[in-house]
Amino acid sequence: MTLVSSKEFATKPAKYFSLAQNEQVVIKRGKGMYHLTYTPLPVETYPEQPILEPDENLRRAISAEEFQKRCQKVIDKIFDK
Repeated sequence: MTLVSSKEFATKPAKYFSLAQNEQVVIKRGKGMYHLTYTPLPVETYPEQPILEPDENLRRAISAEEFQKRCQKVIDKIFDK
């Protein structure tokens, strides 16, 4: 059995996923402990994500740059007062 901190697991997840194929891996986080288990599943278990068709929400969308500009205007108004 391998006991690992959540921080160590976050830095090297592939290592612990590989270990879980042959031994029990336990991740300790705060007061909790989590068991990492290995269960091979066929690829067909996970269907492809559907591609969404454009709709009214997409037509109303703005770019990240436009969003940032609009937010900046509001923030400037709030802090100018």
